[in-house]
Amino acid sequence: ESEALIKNHTAEREKAEANALKIAQQRAARMTAISDRETELRRLRDSLGELQDRRARQQVRESQLQMKIDNLVDHVSRNYHVDLRVFAPDHAAFEKTLSAQLKRSEKLEGGAPVTAGSPQLVPRDLEKLITELRAHLDNMGPVNLDAVHEYDELEERYKFLEAQNNDLTNSRRELLDVIAHINSTTRKLFSETFAQVRVNFREMFMELFGGGRADLSLLDENDPLNCGIEISAKPPGKQLQSISLLSGGERSMVAVALLFAIYMVRPSPFCILDEVDAAMDEGNINRFIRVLDRFVQQSQFIIITHNKRTIAKADVLYGVTMEERGVSKLVGMKLTVPQQVSKDLSSNGGEQNSTQRHLALAMR
Repeated sequence: ESEALIKNHTAEREKAEANALKIAQQRAARMTAISDRETELRRLRDSLGELQDRRARQQVRESQLQMKIDNLVDHVSRNYHVDLRVFAPDHAAFEKTLSAQLKRSEKLEGGAPVTAGSPQLVPRDLEKLITELRAHLDNMGPVNLDAVHEYDELEERYKFLEAQNNDLTNSRRELLDVIAHINSTTRKLFSETFAQVRVNFREMFMELFGGGRADLSLLDENDPLNCGIEISAKPPGKQLQSISLLSGGERSMVAVALLFAIYMVRPSPFCILDEVDAAMDEGNINRFIRVLDRFVQQSQFIIITHNKRTIAKADVLYGVTMEERGVSKLVGMKLTVPQQVSKDLSSNGGEQNSTQRHLALAMR
């Protein structure tokens, strides 16, 4: 009996524990549902608050707009003496007019007669409508008798401005076409001239330096009219490099080569060279003078120099000397035989005074 009683108590206890667990689970589910409902309630309250705020803002906006409308109505009524309420759509009058037109159309087409209950326009209604229309016309204000004349003037002014605008547009288009043609022609001529000068520069460089090679290149071939030109030179026995790395005499020879290369394409009536041979050695001066003899047939050269060999090649010699302190004197001499220049210079002491500067003018 004791064992049976223990079993019964054990079964009841397990059943009670199961019931307690079930109740706890149900309670947890209800608490979760309550939490979800509270969350939803808070969200709805927040949404309600936002809607109320939006409604309040809309009401304020509506009040502001209505105030603006009232102000505009008062402004029009006060300044133009027009009652805008008169222009409000009159639905009753519209229906009456529409009914009368339908009735008239049915009579003309032989349709069914209008019933007695249909609305009709009697003379009294017509008089009322005419009175309302006249009131509308009066509210429109006085007629501007000069409107036609003003319109004609404005139309004439508009036509004049339109013609001017068309003329400016056409002129602008023509100018752009001319500019494009000039740019195209200039680009073509420049490319052709640059190609000739480039070939001449290579030949002249080799002649002046007795060998080596040099070249001209555009910094931007896509824009030859606005880009710069790079000069690269390789004197005999040296590497190809920029002219900034050459010696003073070599740079002078490169400049002379470029000048004569341009003169081979289009010579100038005269040319002024200021001590271009100052940094040249004897060999370079001899080659420079030899090349110079080729170009004096087509151009006059004014050369400022201290070099005897260059002076010896001149046709006319001008010198500035200072026999007295502070007093300069210009001395000129026409040389027909180049050897005579050497003799005259040697008879004057051989060495040039530091205060003298000679100008050789080649005239052929």
